[in-house]
Amino acid sequence: MNTNIHISQEEFERIEAYLNNQLSKEDLAEFEHRLSNESHFAAKVEDVKITLAGIETQALKEQLNVFHNEISKTKVRTLNWKPLAIAAAFIIAAGSFWFLNGNSNDRLYAKYFTPDPGLPTAMSNTDNYAFYEAMVDYKQGNYDIALNKWKTIQTKKPNNDTLNYFMGVAHLANKNQDSAIPFLEKSSKNPEFILSQDAYYYLGLAYLKEGQIENAKMSLRKSDNENSRALLSKLQD
Repeated sequence: MNTNIHISQEEFERIEAYLNNQLSKEDLAEFEHRLSNESHFAAKVEDVKITLAGIETQALKEQLNVFHNEISKTKVRTLNWKPLAIAAAFIIAAGSFWFLNGNSNDRLYAKYFTPDPGLPTAMSNTDNYAFYEAMVDYKQGNYDIALNKWKTIQTKKPNNDTLNYFMGVAHLANKNQDSAIPFLEKSSKNPEFILSQDAYYYLGLAYLKEGQIENAKMSLRKSDNENSRALLSKLQD
């Protein structure tokens, strides 16, 4: 970061929101007007962009497991349990009949499926910008938008394990397990891929949702994920 440029906390947060596509239409129009007409402001934006782009892809992979653990801890620390308990009561009341009488495979899938929290989004001017831009959409639950953006990249990089993995999980989150399976199969086959164990786990879930129990068991056995072992024990009961 250029230390000669003063950026207030408010400015930094607003620029970060812009880079993460989180501004409203009105705020975006005002922001882009300033960006086009104020060179000093444009320099601040570039400075913040460089700051946020500090993590390279390999570093992200190496820190991924730590990041997953930390994000889980953060969720536990910051949850407001009282409204969650009230909401849970309504959910249980509304869903108890389905849970007791629905398909057992669907119940297990619903219990064990949670989308991967995603990678930290490092915005930059590199070729990775498009990937991380889609990652922002993914983390916001906009799976269709993320998939459309990643599809463009995937046609050029069909064997990118990280890309295939997140496309597979996004399809699962979008309730399209049949579309998820090919992507998860690709990403799980590379033992050097840091998320291969998770890929096998989600692949097992996809097969479970499809009713392919033996394939689900085979995939889960190849994963050392704790949830994989727990789910596998349920399927073998």
